[in-house]
Amino acid sequence: MATKATAAWRSVSGAALPALRPHRISAASRRLCSSEPATRQKTPTKTSTLRPEPSPTHDWIGPPNPLSNLRPIVYRINEKESDLEKQLRKLRQETEDWNHSFWAKQNVSFSKEKEAFIISQLKAKGLTLRGEDGRRRTLSSEEMAIFYKSFLDRNQIRHADYNKEWYRRNFAITLLMAKVALDSLWKTVTEKQRQKKNSTPTN
Repeated sequence: MATKATAAWRSVSGAALPALRPHRISAASRRLCSSEPATRQKTPTKTSTLRPEPSPTHDWIGPPNPLSNLRPIVYRINEKESDLEKQLRKLRQETEDWNHSFWAKQNVSFSKEKEAFIISQLKAKGLTLRGEDGRRRTLSSEEMAIFYKSFLDRNQIRHADYNKEWYRRNFAITLLMAKVALDSLWKTVTEKQRQKKNSTPTN
């Protein structure tokens, strides 16, 4: 029975999940333009402590993390998990956590720098963050475009390193998935041959 802590998680067949969910830097500008402050949390790189225990039959997918905007995954653990399957599962889980950590840190950094930029620009105009009516002041899209470009330029190397690591991990996961599939096929073939041999009547 699902508890309140895991009620938001849903189960899916492991075969339905890709080797690694696409999340390229080309989408960074859309992510970084979010106006949601990511500085409210004091521990931005920790994944949810409300994760359900791994299941032997299905994977768990949780709600989007408020910092990384990624849905956490808990991969299933087969009861007869082979060494190759264990290696694959651990690499996929580690990659999920690595991906979450990168985007959580990146989004927190973006929110802090964005806030500082807005305050500095308003201060240069002799304005406070909030008007007399108590409403928060904003900058024009042209003014914010300067910050967005500046932020992406400053993080260009960081994004390039992320892309390299992304492809390295994705290749390793895909290769392991192929090995697991071949290993499973080989076991199936040998088992059928064994059964056929045992069922053949002897003179």
